[in-house]
Amino acid sequence: MEQFEIAVIPGDGIGKEVVPAAIRVLEAVADIHGGLGFRWTSFPWSCDYYLKHGVMMPEDGIETLKGFHQIFLGAVGMPRLVPDHVSLWGLLIKIRRELHQSINVRPAKLLRGLTSPLRDPGEFDLVVVRENSEGEYSEIGGRMHRGADEMAMQTAVFTRKATERAMHYAFELASRRRKHVTSATKSNGISHSMPFWDDVFQDVAQAHPEIATSKHHIDALAAFFVMKPQMFDVIVASNLFGDILTDLGGAIMGSIGIAPAANLNVERSYPSMFEPVHGSAPDIAGQGIANPLGQIWTGKMMLDFLGFEEMGTLVLKAMEATLASGVKTPDLGGKATTTEVTDEVIAYLRRRA
Repeated sequence: MEQFEIAVIPGDGIGKEVVPAAIRVLEAVADIHGGLGFRWTSFPWSCDYYLKHGVMMPEDGIETLKGFHQIFLGAVGMPRLVPDHVSLWGLLIKIRRELHQSINVRPAKLLRGLTSPLRDPGEFDLVVVRENSEGEYSEIGGRMHRGADEMAMQTAVFTRKATERAMHYAFELASRRRKHVTSATKSNGISHSMPFWDDVFQDVAQAHPEIATSKHHIDALAAFFVMKPQMFDVIVASNLFGDILTDLGGAIMGSIGIAPAANLNVERSYPSMFEPVHGSAPDIAGQGIANPLGQIWTGKMMLDFLGFEEMGTLVLKAMEATLASGVKTPDLGGKATTTEVTDEVIAYLRRRA
């Protein structure tokens, strides 16, 4: 049996509810497969942890995480008590940066049983590959002066190495899908970094002549996500552009609560981290109505990365069957609880075993 050590960080709010639900699904998949097993080790790193200790994670937290195969994260954030820039940079982004999780992958697909808010969504099935280590989310900058003279400066950083890495990943992913890559740019308004992005995209495209390409300015691209999302296959984007597009991707699916994400260490020298796109949703935390499908889909992406794509596909089918049967949480217009949705997903898996 292949045994995988998984670090679990439920985090804040509904993360503490949807992570156990997704673990139940992954345990069911492991039982069905027979040659796959998980050992879960949970860590309490969160805003609650920060309020007690003054840090989001202990000083040796990164070294601790290096001993695991993968990381399964719930949600981070408690903005009324801990500023978002403190919670995110102290945990989520710290893990991404220090474990070299340079690629963020987020799919958006019109799942069977879901109603998109778009009038005519088509059968869209797209993936956004987001550069995850630099770009607009660099740490270079600062604030100075106070009052009327106060100023802030933030410097975006684009290196050829990181940009090429994200783009090559996007092209390789497209080669296993519908063989088309779209570049998200804004070279008509951002006069240095985005023309550089365009140049690198052209260079990388030449190394993948079998893949068709297009590029769109980010404002038009966001509009196309709403007007005709079915036109896209793989989109490669900078850190900020990818972040915005993928929230929009969740919205056109019907709920950001079902959108998954993977932060990949593509060299596999450190663990990757799998997390849903949704936040901690403190307004519904503890009510038992959080949608677990985003976390379950995130588990599906972890299965794929571990090499168990057949099992991952089965999980996605179980999600769609659950939605099609009408078992949905309130954010999707249903009345089911977190537990009832999870039970239905597992029941489908058992029936198909």
